[in-house]
Amino acid sequence: MCLAVPAKILEINKNEARADILGVTKTINLMMIEDVKVNDYVLVHVGFALQKIDEEEALKTAELFHEGFNKIK
Repeated sequence: MCLAVPAKILEINKNEARADILGVTKTINLMMIEDVKVNDYVLVHVGFALQKIDEEEALKTAELFHEGFNKIK
């Protein structure tokens, strides 16, 4: 089983992108998917974007992560 997190693409430079992942900016690899643009949402696993997702799905998933983190505190 793998865990993929939603990310919003902020900036693209060839096969890499700066992305907002749950409030943290990271560099991710885009080699596994095509046609990604700034402001698109993707699922990221171990630094690789696996697929594009729509904004509604990304925001719902991010909220679930935040709820889970708050329960741990």
